[in-house]
Order: sequence, then C-alpha cells, then structure tokens
Amino acid sequence: PSRGMVTAREIERQLSAMGRPHRAGSVDGHSQSALRVLGATVPDLRALVKDVAKRIKGEPPEFVVGLAADLVDAGTLEARQVGYELLGRRRDALATLRTRQVEALGRGNDNWKSVDVFALEVAGPCWRAGQVTDTAVRRWARSTDRWSRRTALASTVPLNMKSRGGEGDSRRTLDICALAAGDRDDMVVKALSWALRELGAREPAAVREFLTAHESELAARVLREVRNKLDRGLKNPR
Repeated sequence: PSRGMVTAREIERQLSAMGRPHRAGSVDGHSQSALRVLGATVPDLRALVKDVAKRIKGEPPEFVVGLAADLVDAGTLEARQVGYELLGRRRDALATLRTRQVEALGRGNDNWKSVDVFALEVAGPCWRAGQVTDTAVRRWARSTDRWSRRTALASTVPLNMKSRGGEGDSRRTLDICALAAGDRDDMVVKALSWALRELGAREPAAVREFLTAHESELAARVLREVRNKLDRGLKNPR
C-alpha cells in the first residue's frame, strides 16, 4: 500500500534491526525454510504487531489486507507472521477474504511456524465463517505437500478452541482428521494430534468414537497423546 502511515518496507526494516545473528538462518535452530529467517524474538515480534496494529487502527480493511499481502511477499518468516497477526486482529479485514485470497496469503509457507500462525489467524477463522469452502480445506488435506496437509489440520483448531472463538465443530474437524488418519509425516502427525485434542476439549465423546473407528490407521503418537489428554488432561503426563 502506498497510502497510510505504515508500509511493508518500513516493517521489514524494523524486523531486520530486531534480528539476532545466533537465531537467524533456521526456523527453530534446526529446521530449514526457503524464507529468510531474521532471528527476531517472540517478545519483539509481539511488541511490533501491537504497535503497528495501533498505528493502522483507522485504516480501511483493504489497506490491512494489502499490507499483509505485501508482508507475505517480503520473503521473510517474521514478516509473514506480522502480516498474519495483523489480519487476525482486524476482523473487518478478515471478513473481506475468500478462498482464493486466503490461499494466496498462505502460498510459500514451508515451515511449522508460518503454517500454524496462518492457520490460527487467517485460514481457520475464515473457514469457520464460511469464507473458505470445505472443498478447499479438503483439497489442502489431500495435497502432496506436507505443509498444505498441516495447514488443513491446524485450521480446525479455531473451530474448536474457545479462546479463539471456536464453539465446537466435530463434523468439519473429523472430516479433515479422517483424511489424515493414515499419514505418517511427522509434521502432519503432530497436527492431527493437536486437532483432535482441541476438539476433545469440546466434544470428547466424538473424539473417542473417532479414535476407536480409526485405531488401525492412526499413528501411535496420535492415539497416545489424544487418549492421555482425554483421560488425564495432559498429552504427555508424567
């Protein structure tokens, strides 16, 4: 966007200044990404998002969407995170998005941090509101790309997590979980466990029934963590 007080280029400069050399280059110390990783800390990112959100409070929804798109195109992990979180704070901007725009914002996500922030702040809320179609999320779940499959599962979390406005949606959640039941990619297995644990907090009977029906397909980790959460309140109790 050319108008307004804030530009993606300005935010990128701030993020670069926040970078810590010992944190730069990898997502979490070992995972690699085609996105540049500047090494900004979580507290620094949160402070920047809060500041930018305040500065663009009076800007119209299309400005916020455009700014987020520019941040996604900037090519750094941190800029994407800022863009997604800014959208998540502006319900009026999120409300303008449809499937094609959401998919464009998620294009190029190739690591769990970018995928999860995108799913929690953008894709999941838009799907919950009916702005992203069930058909699209099923397509992500069937993708040959591990990150698209993880996106589909992580997008179920806002359907069910109370703190994110979820009211519980076993139909859509379990539809996507069933598509991932036999998946053994580690990033997908972890996301499947997460999706089922979140639904289990709302609809435990539905999750228990799902575990029983798909027991022969599900990874041992999923069965263990979800049952632990249902029975003992923690995924990995001591």
